[in-house]
Amino acid sequence: MYAMAETQLTVYDFVHPFGGALNEGNRWVKLAAATDWVGLERQYATHFHKGGAQALPVRMAFGSLVIRAALGLSDRQTVELIREDPYLQYFIGLAAFQHEAPFSAHSMAAFRKRVPERQVTRAVRQFKKLSRG
Repeated sequence: MYAMAETQLTVYDFVHPFGGALNEGNRWVKLAAATDWVGLERQYATHFHKGGAQALPVRMAFGSLVIRAALGLSDRQTVELIREDPYLQYFIGLAAFQHEAPFSAHSMAAFRKRVPERQVTRAVRQFKKLSRG
């Protein structure tokens, strides 16, 4: 037997499985808690001069590179996935979910110049451990 839906589900009908609050057991939440953001920020800040345009925060730069490497994504795929996923937005340091991409795919190249690959690789290893349980 099959019962036809009377109406199509709209975005307003969708109930968030996490009740509007992030799950502390999520692997991205755990990785964020395990990351030395202050130490990374000290290193990241050395790449900038006092004047000029405001740079994006280290959590956004480093976090996006970790997401890209951990999930095997392209720059564009990384930005799109971050735009769609509240856990990834939390991981890169956004205080609230937003529907717009926080940066463009072109920014990823600048992030790679400023964040050592070995740090990203170390975080990806930690992410994989957290993913296994």
